[in-house]
Amino acid sequence: MPENVFDAIVIGSGISGGWAAKELTEKGLKTLMLERGRNIEHIKDYVDANKEPWDYPHRGQRTQEMIQNYPVLKRDYPLNERNLSMWASDKDSPYTEVKRFDWFRGYHVGGRSLLWGRQSYRWSDMYFEENAKDGIGVDWPVRYKELEQWYSYVEKFAGISGSKEGLPELPDSEFLPPMDMTCVEKDMSQKIKGLYSGNRKMIIGRCAHATVPINGRQCQYRDKCWYGCPYGGYFSTQSATLPAAVATGNLTLKANQIVTKILYNKDTKKATGVEVLDAETNQTYEYKAKIVFLNASTLNSTWILLNSATDIWPGGLGSSSNQLGHNLMDHHLGVWAGGTVDGFDDKYTFGRRANGIYIPRYRNFFGDKRSYLRGFGYQGGASRQGWSRDVAEYSIGGQFKDALTEPGGWTFGMGGFGEILPYHENKVTLDKTKKDKWGLNVLSIDCELKENELNMRKDMKEDAKEMLEALGVKNVYAGDNEPYPGRGIHEMGTARMGHDAKTSVLNKWNQVWDAPNVFVTDGSFMTSGACQNPSLTYMAFTARAVNHAVEELKKGNL
Repeated sequence: MPENVFDAIVIGSGISGGWAAKELTEKGLKTLMLERGRNIEHIKDYVDANKEPWDYPHRGQRTQEMIQNYPVLKRDYPLNERNLSMWASDKDSPYTEVKRFDWFRGYHVGGRSLLWGRQSYRWSDMYFEENAKDGIGVDWPVRYKELEQWYSYVEKFAGISGSKEGLPELPDSEFLPPMDMTCVEKDMSQKIKGLYSGNRKMIIGRCAHATVPINGRQCQYRDKCWYGCPYGGYFSTQSATLPAAVATGNLTLKANQIVTKILYNKDTKKATGVEVLDAETNQTYEYKAKIVFLNASTLNSTWILLNSATDIWPGGLGSSSNQLGHNLMDHHLGVWAGGTVDGFDDKYTFGRRANGIYIPRYRNFFGDKRSYLRGFGYQGGASRQGWSRDVAEYSIGGQFKDALTEPGGWTFGMGGFGEILPYHENKVTLDKTKKDKWGLNVLSIDCELKENELNMRKDMKEDAKEMLEALGVKNVYAGDNEPYPGRGIHEMGTARMGHDAKTSVLNKWNQVWDAPNVFVTDGSFMTSGACQNPSLTYMAFTARAVNHAVEELKKGNL
């Protein structure tokens, strides 16, 4: 086989790309994985994993120089001294904001699988059926029954910690032992059941952490996850799917390779491979394959499609339905509440739990009907204040120092994650007036929250405040920060799947209608967004799509 010819090409190495590579190689396909950013090797390249704040010149905080150089990243928590190299450069990789959209990216092997929040939740049909029920967007071409076995399949390998609850809105996973709630959280969980007749629940978060040994990985309760975990305590490409793919002997990984377009044969109506730009040498290369999996993350995958087959479709490969680039979604957040909790000063916590509680969606479920569509969930937790708190009784001297050696009072806080509807006018296009470091056209993002989401945020805030007060929390405060999309870092849509080639970019197997040997299984395929973290659903759809692709390849259909 020539050096530039493979059975399959995977574009991107994040959560979904890692799964595509694992599944394709384990099924015997010689697979090329292309990553636009640098390589990060497991353990060796986690240079910040064992450092403490005092090991940094500015104690791990942001500097004025960083604020100037990262005008987008500075808008929220990602900008810091400790893992700045894991976030894409705003200067090298700019984009155009028709309306404000906070796009936080990681360009390196592993992508945001090294940076994600690890919350992992299944969808029930209560979510898959809502588009059809509400007359919004298009209907999902799949239902939970079809996806259930694939959720189980990926969960057993990834390792999902959680508790079995039997909730109709949030199906149980193949769980590893759950992390423990704090004493305050346990008390609140019991009270919520009584206060809301079972329609609201507080459970421990379902997270991709190995709470027991699994494939040589186990969480150490260090809570330093987003610096890279040398113990493989949480699921990432580096700790899980990449080693599995490498072990087959069928994987070739190439970093610093920016895929600029998918090559398309208009006679066979199939892709033949990809064109790439070497990010270090600026040389252009072509790689050939029978099938292509596009997993560059939602907006980058759509950028590649928009930039491909433009001699046949001016709007790019997959644009025949006029849906490519449209229906951009995220989760809207920045609504929160908190307060202090009395009565537990003789209790403390164990370890540094990299997890919290979850309150699943209850609005517009169980007979509830609001003035807006869909709903929201909450994530948060209870903890005791540490040495950095302000001690009101003392301000200086020995008594002050002694006081700080003891834990402070208990606090509880939570923030909402709300669904954004798939509006056609929320979109991305190519900005042909602006170039990035490599001379490539950048994305233009035109996306905003609308009345439905703004009305939802009122409930998100008031419900949180009301619940905490009902639970006996003291000094309750609540707020709503600036409501801009992108901050959830859950970009979805822009290449949605559906029943009909006239109204969707992909079919039910994640195949591009216009090129059936091209599969898109990152967040861009999402037809709606629900309100829970989406990565587990990407994993399940990816494994399902690879299985279908290999079956079709064996039949000679691809």
